[in-house]
Amino acid sequence: MLLVLLSFSCKKNEDVEPPKPFNFRTVQVNGQSLTTTNFRNLGLTPTITVSFSAPVQKENVANHIKLTQGTTSVPLQIAFSGGDTLLTITPQNPLNPLTSYSFTVLPALTSQQGALFSSTLNLDLTTAPDNTDKFPRISDEALLDLVQKQTFKYFWDFGHPVSGLARERDASGDVVTSGGTGFGIMAIVTAINRQFISRADGLARSLKIANFLKNNAKRYHGAFPHWLNGATGATVPFSAKDDGADLVETSYLMQGLLTARQYFNSPTNADEIAFRQVVNELWDGVEWNWFTKNGAETNLYWHWSPNYNWDMNLPIRGWNEALITYVLAASSNKSAIAKTVYDNSWAQNGKMANGNSYYDIKLPLGPAYGGPLFFSQYSFLGINPHDLKDAYADYWAQNTAHSLINYTYCKTNPKQFNGYSADCWGLTASDQQDGYSARDPNNDNGTIAPTAALAAMPFTPTESMQALRFFYYKLGDKIWKQYGFVDAFNLTTIWFANSFLAIDQGPIIVMIENQRSGLLWNLFMSCPEVKKGMKNLGFQSPNLN
Repeated sequence: MLLVLLSFSCKKNEDVEPPKPFNFRTVQVNGQSLTTTNFRNLGLTPTITVSFSAPVQKENVANHIKLTQGTTSVPLQIAFSGGDTLLTITPQNPLNPLTSYSFTVLPALTSQQGALFSSTLNLDLTTAPDNTDKFPRISDEALLDLVQKQTFKYFWDFGHPVSGLARERDASGDVVTSGGTGFGIMAIVTAINRQFISRADGLARSLKIANFLKNNAKRYHGAFPHWLNGATGATVPFSAKDDGADLVETSYLMQGLLTARQYFNSPTNADEIAFRQVVNELWDGVEWNWFTKNGAETNLYWHWSPNYNWDMNLPIRGWNEALITYVLAASSNKSAIAKTVYDNSWAQNGKMANGNSYYDIKLPLGPAYGGPLFFSQYSFLGINPHDLKDAYADYWAQNTAHSLINYTYCKTNPKQFNGYSADCWGLTASDQQDGYSARDPNNDNGTIAPTAALAAMPFTPTESMQALRFFYYKLGDKIWKQYGFVDAFNLTTIWFANSFLAIDQGPIIVMIENQRSGLLWNLFMSCPEVKKGMKNLGFQSPNLN
């Protein structure tokens, strides 16, 4: 009898099958299959479907399939189908916009046969912006007025109390910027023209700035440092060896001063006459040709230091933001460079050419995809690129192509960053979540800077206006503050800067105005020195006649 029982028991154990392996087969979020663990730009009621290799133990599901935001669990609705192998999961309530969530299937989930889930399934989900308007709708013209006026406050309300110069950023204290001040002076001219301030008040601030630059600010062979102390005029080193002249930043400053000189043109107003005299003294004081290492080379150099001489050794070569430096260096009354310096150093005898197409858009100059958008903006606050050509490019075609490539890249969104679209675009230099750096299609981390799209307004008026509406109406609760739009944001990491920078706020005001009226272009291009200098470099344009 014992032998019979043992034999039966062994046979029974042999007939019991072990649980089948328990894994997932497919995962979809809103119908999109699992090719990445990051799903971005989702609506507020996403649908997650998971197909398992075996029927799921229903009673086990609630504790082992989770959607969380930080440490908070989101209540879920779970529907079963396909013999309990297919789960359709949705949040019970709409999710929060612009929020990161984690979806997890825990290893303790079991099949109906008792097998444990043998895989790890973790998804990162990021919701899209809330599509509701944050402010009442107004006309596009009224919106442009509002953006220019609010952004102007950075230079007017936040200008340094002693010197009037533009602070580098909203947290820089006494540190002011020479180039950003040039942008700010052009913003003052715009504000007078738009009747945000009176001509008398704008002139008083401009004269204050000019007199401080003449009487207090440190200069090196007539050129200014990148940063100064706004109370004393002393140099504030930009980096270890950058403690002297910065010729490119000086160019941005002179671009603004010459524009304002042309604007304050009264033959009888004593203060306007005084302003023009100071500007001319500052302008004629820059020894442009000295920055060819005192004539030793046919290259124009960016920096010179009284302590480190030419050690930084950075020739100013195109294509980038520094065309204005060569234009002004060729336009000087007293120390103009020769055309050979432009051809050899800036154009590198044609090596700055590109000629390739990106998204079927041909780019005449510069790096692949054009580089950050400030390349086509800083110099063209004053230089009018309409019908402007030389031996190397058509500059309207260059700047339009650069802007459209940047726009199309963001619209195409090859890296699937959250929020990128025809409404939300613009890569340039700006604050980032981990510091300050320049972004472009070849160096993109999901950070959008409003200045990029808005300062491209003359080149992409429809696309830039579309971005402006989105920034204001849809993201305004996040990025519209006391001095206009904050410097940057990242909808993938859900980060919003709380900073404002002079070199980013200025181009917004100025380039919107150039699109609306051509004011700053007309003023700068009316300078007789500029007409002569640009012609000497080989530029052709009706604006130079």
